[in-house]
Amino acid sequence: MKRQVLLRRLKKEGCELFRSGGNHDIYVNTKTGKKQPVPRHSEIDEHLARHILRYLGLEQ
Repeated sequence: MKRQVLLRRLKKEGCELFRSGGNHDIYVNTKTGKKQPVPRHSEIDEHLARHILRYLGLEQ
């Protein structure tokens, strides 16, 4: 999955950038308060993308 596609989905679902780190950006789900790092690679593995979405409560 392209990183930009994942970020668009996160923002559409109400997540916001919490802070930028060295190799990752931390996004927070404003509804649940859960935080999850998102790598800065241009391509993110599908398994990792599903994990990020599931952890933030955006995927059933």
